[in-house]
Amino acid sequence: MEHHKSRKAALLNETVEHVDITGFDARPIVESLGGMSFSAREIARAAEIYNMMLADHACSIILTLAGSTSAAGCMNLYADLVKHNMVDAIVATGASIVDMDFFEALGYRHYRGSADADDRELRELRIDRIYDTYIDEDELQVCDRSIAGIANGLEPRPYSSREFIHEMGLWLTKNAKKKGSLVERAFEENVPIFCPAFTDSSAGFGLVLHQARNRDNHITIDSIADFRELTELKIRAKTTGLLMVGGGAPKNFAQDTVVCAEILGTEVDMHKYAVQVTVADPRDGGCSGSTLREAASWGKVDTVYEQMVYGEATSLMPLIASDAYHRGHWKDRPKRRWSRMFG
Repeated sequence: MEHHKSRKAALLNETVEHVDITGFDARPIVESLGGMSFSAREIARAAEIYNMMLADHACSIILTLAGSTSAAGCMNLYADLVKHNMVDAIVATGASIVDMDFFEALGYRHYRGSADADDRELRELRIDRIYDTYIDEDELQVCDRSIAGIANGLEPRPYSSREFIHEMGLWLTKNAKKKGSLVERAFEENVPIFCPAFTDSSAGFGLVLHQARNRDNHITIDSIADFRELTELKIRAKTTGLLMVGGGAPKNFAQDTVVCAEILGTEVDMHKYAVQVTVADPRDGGCSGSTLREAASWGKVDTVYEQMVYGEATSLMPLIASDAYHRGHWKDRPKRRWSRMFG
């Protein structure tokens, strides 16, 4: 047992440090990339389009998050986008919001590990691996139980994921050990967060625990309400831009609001601006790699101001976000505070 403890402590020794986009100025790099070709020029074009979104005061910006960039060092980046009024709504995977952001708000950390680790040993030590990043499974289960505790304190009824994450943000204002998380910051700034597959995360374990212990008196997550609410936001916002990290359900969910509005009998414009950073291949027909031009055929995204960037997001998002932060178009943007439209 002592050997296990010492070995686990040795592996969970170096924490992942989150990038600070305010601490360096990426503008000279991005401008230099713009004079190049291949992926370099695509990155510069993506940064240009994101700055166009910020400079367009009629535009509401929706950030979508898939993958594990928050655990890998971009956690503060996304919180800073909310803090500095650079996004107006978020659509994310449950893991990004709960297993990563909320988890660290509880005072825990992600650790630098190795992609070549002995995964059988990690299992024995109760260490979970995300490529070359480690998480303490025992701490993650505290996160699960914290979600169950929040659910236990709510009125038993259906909740959209946005409603439940709002309650998580409220809980963090009183209980967070690490301040300034994305969930808490979004609560404070009235930026709604939607997780269309919320239970596919640590939240799912916590909500199963809640339901198992309150079989006749429990909350549920209403994903249809999520879709309706985000569509209502799109209808109210009119002009919108998408800043998409990865693909998956968050990407498709945000894009589909245009079609859903049409089904509801309301004509809305396609998303005017769109940037996607992804490593997925478009050739298998999957959502994560499907091009933004392909989305235009569905009536979701306009093709005038769109840019696909094929690259790993932890390398590229700090450049795009730092460039936008230092150009400063966010300084006089009107604050949407879209959470208020839901009461």
